[in-house]
Formats: sequence, C-alpha cells, structure tokens
Amino acid sequence: MTSTAHHLEPVAVAPKPTVGSHVRDYLGRVRGGDLGSLPAVLGLIVLCVFFAVMRPVFFSAGNFANLFTQGAAVIIIAMGLIFVLLLGEIDLSAGFASGVCAAVLAQLMAEQGAPWYVAVFAAIATGVVIGLVLGFLVAKVGIPSFVVTLAGFLAFQGTVLLLIKGGTNVSIRDDVILAIANNNLAPVLGWVLAVLGVAGYAVVTLLSRRRRAARGLVTEPLAVAVGRIAALAVILGIAVFVLNQERSRNVVVVSLKGVPIVVPIIAALLIIWTFVLRRTAYGRHIYAVGGNREAARRAGINVDRIRISVFVICSGMAAMGGIVAASRANSVDANTGGSNVLLYAVGAAVIGGTSLFGGKGRVLDALLGGAVIAVIDNGMGLMGLSSGQKFVFTGVVLLLAAGVDALSRRRAAATGTR
Repeated sequence: MTSTAHHLEPVAVAPKPTVGSHVRDYLGRVRGGDLGSLPAVLGLIVLCVFFAVMRPVFFSAGNFANLFTQGAAVIIIAMGLIFVLLLGEIDLSAGFASGVCAAVLAQLMAEQGAPWYVAVFAAIATGVVIGLVLGFLVAKVGIPSFVVTLAGFLAFQGTVLLLIKGGTNVSIRDDVILAIANNNLAPVLGWVLAVLGVAGYAVVTLLSRRRRAARGLVTEPLAVAVGRIAALAVILGIAVFVLNQERSRNVVVVSLKGVPIVVPIIAALLIIWTFVLRRTAYGRHIYAVGGNREAARRAGINVDRIRISVFVICSGMAAMGGIVAASRANSVDANTGGSNVLLYAVGAAVIGGTSLFGGKGRVLDALLGGAVIAVIDNGMGLMGLSSGQKFVFTGVVLLLAAGVDALSRRRAAATGTR
C-alpha cells in the first residue's frame, strides 16, 4: 500500500513591523507629500521657543492659561469648519453665525429671564437651523457655497445688530455661562481628568492595535504605540502641573489655579468629532464625498444629505464657539463673531493641516492650528507689536500653510501616493 506525500507550500508571513521600518515608512510618506500636521507642530514649537526667548513671561502659568481661553472660541468654530472643508466647500458665515447664536443666548437670559440651559439650547438650535438653510441652498438649489455663505456673512452681521438693538452691549450675568471661559477646575480634578484621558487613549490605542493584529492587518510596533501614550502623559502632566500653579497676583483677594473649564469642553468635542470621522460610516462617507463626489454618489452615498449635514455641524459648532466667546467677554455686542474670528477659524483649520481642496483633514487640525494662531497673537502682543503687524504675520503663516498644502498635493500626485 503506497501513500502519497503531500507537500504544503510554506505560507509567506508578512514581516513584523519594527520601529525602524515604521520610521522609514513615515519618512517615505512625508517625502511623498503626506505631511499631515507636521508643519503645524514644527511651527508651534519654533514659535513657542522664539517667544519664550524674547519674552520669558510667555511661559508663565498665567500666560499659559490665557492661551487656552484666548483661542478657545476660534478652535471650536474651526472644528466645525473642518467638516465643510473636507468636502471642498467653504463657510464664510461661521463667524457672524456664532455672533447671532450668542445674541440669542444673551437676549433670552437678559430680556426673557430664561435659565442658562434653555438659552444654550436655543442658541445651538439657532445654529442648526442656520446650517440647514445654508446646506439646503448649496446642496439642493445648487448655489456655490462661497456665494451662499458670503450672503450669510452679510445677513448675519445685520441680524446681530437687530437682535441687540443696534449697537448696545448685552451683559451676561449667569454664573454658569460666565464660568465656561473664566473659571477653573479644582486642581485635583485636573489631575483626575488627565489620568482618565491618558488611560482612555491607551485603551483605545492598544485595543485598536490588537484588533488589527487579529485580522492579519499591519500594525504599528508596540514601542511606537507605547511611546505615543507616554508622550501624551508627559504633555498632559506638564500642562496640568503648570496650570495648577497659583496665578493670582493677590491670593488674599482671589485664588487663580487649576485647568480652565473650557479646556475639558474642547477635549470632549475633540474626542466626539474624532470618533465620528474615524469610527463611523458617516465619517467615511464625508471623506468619500470630499475625495470624489461622483464616485461617492455611484457607490450609493446620499451626497446631498452629507453636504447639508456638514453645514449643520459647522453652524452648530459656531453656536458653541459664540457661547464661549460671550462667556469670555461677559457680554455680547455688535462685534461678537466679527472682526478676525472667521479669518482665524479658517486659518486654524488650514494651518493645522486640513486641505482646502477637500478629502484631507482631522478635527485635531483645528486644535493645532488654533494653538499656532493663539501663540502668534499672544506672543506678538507680549512683544508690544501692533494689530496690523499681527495680521500681517498671521496672514503670512496662513499663506505658507496653504502653499505647503498645494505643494504636498502636487508632490503626492507626482509620486502616485494619492
């Protein structure tokens, strides 16, 4: 009786990624034009070092806390704008939309005596309605977003004046609203939130890596994942330590220490919208429509619904930004949401790494770009430079960011990485 020997072909196993190969892959992507947030991070480091050398008070605990409250409203509005930019659209009305929503908030509390939660709900609902109207005109009527939102820019500017009766200043006296941008967490609570943030990030990172490995997908080296977790722990640890220092010049009168309340609000929005973009079918549809609208339509995605929804998100986030701005100013006036708010918000998104051409961007870009703008504004103020000089320098930085985006896309097209 003979037996037939069956020789099985050896199965090729993908080499296990190492730190070296991971670094080489990253450098390859950078050379191919995929810069991501690298320019913003490098720019932020250079600016911080420069201003710290020129004005040592820049890194004081008081100024560090001021950076967060100074850039909070712009960062929140920029988070919403990123959703519109991902589709290659633009919303020029986001600044004054935030002013309209802030005016609704202030008038309801000052004139109608509404409790803060009713006023906040009404302000955000106003933003949602604004977004629905803008999105409908863009997606269904077919008017270019530039024209629609430019009209909104003018109309909402007038609406703010009408809501606050011409040019009066409507004061905000509600303690809850005022606390958003003016009060701080207890020092212990700041440490608790930092530990929870690092622990949550570690769980998500390691579980994601484990799931990819179980599916046979390429995973980043464990050392790289642990390194990112450790880096976040160090950054949050230093930030909380500095913010927990006493910042008051007269402790007898008032004590100022702890993480500003607006910081965990921004962190929560960052987590929520990052999850939406990266972990949901809706988020994938946004990237698909932004990358190729016709291909997305043929794939069965309701493109019009996606286009309307991003304007709703943008205006809703503008409402939240308006509430934060009103809290910081303790009032609402004709300039709320105006001046440089829109320019800074768009600049924050672009400087952070979001493409003006659609299909590329993250919510984190708003935070990084907003930090760059806040550092420029704050640092140049400490140096005693004029507003005109600030605008010129910020404009140059924005132009550089847009140029880097255009050049990186051209490089990516030439190398076939996109």
